[in-house]
Amino acid sequence: MDMEKRIHLELRNRTPSDVRELVLDNCRSVEGKIEGLTAEFVNLEFLSLINVGLISVSNLPKLGKLKKLELSDNRISGGLDVLAEKLPNLTHLNLSGNKLKDISTLEPLKKLDNLKSLDLFNCEVTNLNDYRESVFKLLPQLTYLDGYDIEDREASDSDGEVDGDGVDDDEDEEGEEEEDEDGEEEDFDEEEEDEEDEEEVEGEEDDEEVSGEDEEEDFGQDGEGDEEDDDDDEDEEEAEAGKGEKRKRGAEDEDEDDDDDDDD
Repeated sequence: MDMEKRIHLELRNRTPSDVRELVLDNCRSVEGKIEGLTAEFVNLEFLSLINVGLISVSNLPKLGKLKKLELSDNRISGGLDVLAEKLPNLTHLNLSGNKLKDISTLEPLKKLDNLKSLDLFNCEVTNLNDYRESVFKLLPQLTYLDGYDIEDREASDSDGEVDGDGVDDDEDEEGEEEEDEDGEEEDFDEEEEDEEDEEEVEGEEDDEEVSGEDEEEDFGQDGEGDEEDDDDDEDEEEAEAGKGEKRKRGAEDEDEDDDDDDDD
């Protein structure tokens, strides 16, 4: 995809003045120049043109609010004076992986008064003797060169990023969303645990009720058995009493018979 089409795609029905950051990495530049980017992007703060085959930045429009420019992995060998003319408020510039060979090609950057960070990784200029000392001497406004200050202290994350470029804000929002999701998952897990605890308690109560019912049934059966035993005892006593009465009656009859014999 060529650069003009990519810019149109990145707009997403917005006007150029609404855009604060524009990423055009890996698109194709025609004849190694910037195309489709105009001064209408008046609020642009972050521009990324990584690996687009740039040879020159001569077509760069004036972008007064641009703070961070990514130009790594291109074929730029000079012509950096355009940056000082068109990007007066630039603070971060990445020229890693370009064709910069001499310290003198960096001299136009002296006019970028707000430039704090410059990256030249994988450029031939980094192989020169006293490279770091020479660059810091040439550009005294620099705080970091290739991610380290003049005392070889590494740049912090806050120093390495541009405030308000929109990239950090997106990352923060993503982080907050992840935290919210984690929090929701934790709350969901806690609710599940509470439900499981309630189910266990209810299960225990059900077991207790069932045990109570079993005991009542056992008690009822024992009571019925006792009543049956009592009835059997009463029947035996009545039978014994009946036998006694029969014996008594038989004895009385024998006595009457004896009396009759005596009379005879």
